[in-house]
Amino acid sequence: MGLTREDGMKRMLDDIRAEISYTQQLTGKSSFSEAVMEAMAAVPREQFVPDDLRRSAFNDGPLPIGYGQTISQPYIVALMTELLQLDPEDKVLEIGTGSGYQTAVLSRLCQSVYSMDIVSELVDAAAVRLEKLGYGNVNVRVGNGYHGWPEHAPYDGIIVTAAAPYIPDSLVEQLKPGGKLVIPVGQQFMAQQLICIEKDLDGSIHERSVLRVAFVPMVRRR
Repeated sequence: MGLTREDGMKRMLDDIRAEISYTQQLTGKSSFSEAVMEAMAAVPREQFVPDDLRRSAFNDGPLPIGYGQTISQPYIVALMTELLQLDPEDKVLEIGTGSGYQTAVLSRLCQSVYSMDIVSELVDAAAVRLEKLGYGNVNVRVGNGYHGWPEHAPYDGIIVTAAAPYIPDSLVEQLKPGGKLVIPVGQQFMAQQLICIEKDLDGSIHERSVLRVAFVPMVRRR
């Protein structure tokens, strides 16, 4: 008898909790907020992976979604979301829409999400998927993530789901005072660090390294 969706989701959440415990000395977090864990439980991850990979949707690892891109490991999605410390009235910018999974998780925790990706085919598919699943507080478009989305700035939180060789100044500029930017940084696939940047109310910047990660590279154009 195959694994039910409920069984798969329970296993995924248990795996996330196990990773939290395993990495707490690095991240400084012994648990994630109830709101983040509820969002992870509520979003149907299996709807955001290719049909032939749905049986693997709840595994605690990344999966390919085409065009050289991936849907991130559930634990990493939860961790990056947790680091943003979102409030219900917040506005978030996401760089790297991908399949729209991280977008959907964010949408359950804040007022609005602006998400962009350089791959037009992924953006088009994600827009249809998100609308079909009822995520009405999401806006997606094709664009260069290095430039951000200045029309709707400033943002309470900015999340980047691909590794950049450096932290783009434009993203820091579009971050609201009191906000957080979470981004993987590094040019080598196995030598990346997940960085959390906080902008104080006076505009000063504080940066800390959270965890070693492995993301696909952030590109300027296809």
